[in-house]
Amino acid sequence: MTGMIFVLLATLWGGSFVAIEAGVKEWPPLLFAAIRYDLAGAVVLAVAVVRRGRVLPRTRGDLAAVASVAVFVIFAHHALLYVGQGTVPGPVASAVVALSPVVTALLAPALLDAGRLAPIQYVGVAVGFLGVVAVTDPGSAGGIPATGTLLVFGATVAFALGTILLRRVRPTISAAGLQGWGMVTGAVLLHGGSLALGESQTVAVSPIGLATLGFLVVGPGVIAFVLYFRLLDSVGATRTMLVGYLEPIAAAGLSFALFGYVPTDGAVVGFLLVLGGFALVEGHALRAAAGGAVGQLRAALP
Repeated sequence: MTGMIFVLLATLWGGSFVAIEAGVKEWPPLLFAAIRYDLAGAVVLAVAVVRRGRVLPRTRGDLAAVASVAVFVIFAHHALLYVGQGTVPGPVASAVVALSPVVTALLAPALLDAGRLAPIQYVGVAVGFLGVVAVTDPGSAGGIPATGTLLVFGATVAFALGTILLRRVRPTISAAGLQGWGMVTGAVLLHGGSLALGESQTVAVSPIGLATLGFLVVGPGVIAFVLYFRLLDSVGATRTMLVGYLEPIAAAGLSFALFGYVPTDGAVVGFLLVLGGFALVEGHALRAAAGGAVGQLRAALP
């Protein structure tokens, strides 16, 4: 059962990049992201109320946590990602965003009371960044524009910063309440950004536009949220983190099935380098996860 949840979660999160790629052709990008989180935030807050945890922010730590999610994880991350995906295919964007743990590990020593990276982890950072260059395959006819790639990488940095800032505060609000208020507040910022950029607020919505919005709200926004916390409860944060390995694979498979996307040889090498960099930086976590999986398997055998 856990394995099925793992695969479904990776498919939903990987599929979000494919849906965004299709959706930004139908919607103004920031308005698209804003409406997504208007709806997803309302649903997640409703889930928080049903779970009867602490929903309303009450402390400075709560407010700081909501602000970190709203500004970096929702607003900055998605504004840059949605605009960038106007020229960057979903599978490539998912591979660049999969570098988030590597960026987090690189920034954490400067922003947190964290120790310096080990030499092998610095190698992992270099390999991961090389993968970002390779996955865009700039030397080929089908190479990805540098501007779009830089925007998606900026989205990755924003997400990493939001993750680090969350570690510096101690919120008392429930996880669902934190995410819900972060989504709703971030959506307000996205609406403001949409207006500031002069995006049209009147959209002739197509069936594809509605389908992509519906999928992003219900799939990655709500179902994946519930599955994520179920995995956290059952296998812990270390093994749940490994979902990031499967997201680019899921995105590539869905993009091929829906749009016939076939990555170039250079992009395939880039995928592997990004995952290799991830493995080198998070080697200790991967070993712990593998040990836990082996232990569970042995316990299940007669």
